[in-house]
Amino acid sequence: MAMWDRIKDQAKGLQQQAQGARGPAGQRQPGTGGSGTSGGSKEKLVGLLKSQLGSLKTELKSGAYRDASMAMCALVAAADGSVDPAERHHVENLILQNDVLQNFPPEQLRQRFNKHVDQLMFNFQQGRADAMQEIAKAAKKPVEAKAVVQTGFVIAGADGYIAPAEAQVLREACTALGVSPQEFGL
Repeated sequence: MAMWDRIKDQAKGLQQQAQGARGPAGQRQPGTGGSGTSGGSKEKLVGLLKSQLGSLKTELKSGAYRDASMAMCALVAAADGSVDPAERHHVENLILQNDVLQNFPPEQLRQRFNKHVDQLMFNFQQGRADAMQEIAKAAKKPVEAKAVVQTGFVIAGADGYIAPAEAQVLREACTALGVSPQEFGL
C-alpha cells in the first residue's frame, strides 16, 4: 500500500504545481508552460502513472485486469460518443505498446478492445453499461482496480491532453471500482 501512497502524494504535488501555475479564476500565468487545461501537469501525471504502472507489471497478470483494462480503453476512446477508424487504430497501437499489457497475447487484447468499441458504436448506452460492468469486476483487488484507472489515464493522456469527456469516464470508472477520483486529480 505504501506505493499507492507515494503515487497519491506525487499526483497531489503535480496537481498543486498545476494550480500554482494558474492565477485568479484559473487563468494561466505567463511563462508557466503547459497547454490546454493543465496540459503540462497532466502530461507529467500521465508519465508518472505510466512508470508506476510499469513497476506493477509482475502483479498485473489476471484476466480481470486484462478485461477491465480493455473495457476502460474502449470507454476512453469512445468518450466523445464516437470512435473513427484512425482513433481505433491509434488506441489499439497504444494498448499493444503498453509495457504492462504486454503480459497478455496481443490478439486477446485486440479482440476484447474491439468487442467493447463495437458494442459502444452499436448501442452506446448498453455498450457503456457492459463496459462498466466489466470494469467493476476488477474492484475485488485494490491494486488491480487502481491499475485499471491508471491504464485508462495513460490512454486518455497519450496525446498530452485529457478531454473533459475522458475525465468523466475516468471518474465513473473510479466509482465503479471503489477508488477515489481525487487520487488521480479528477
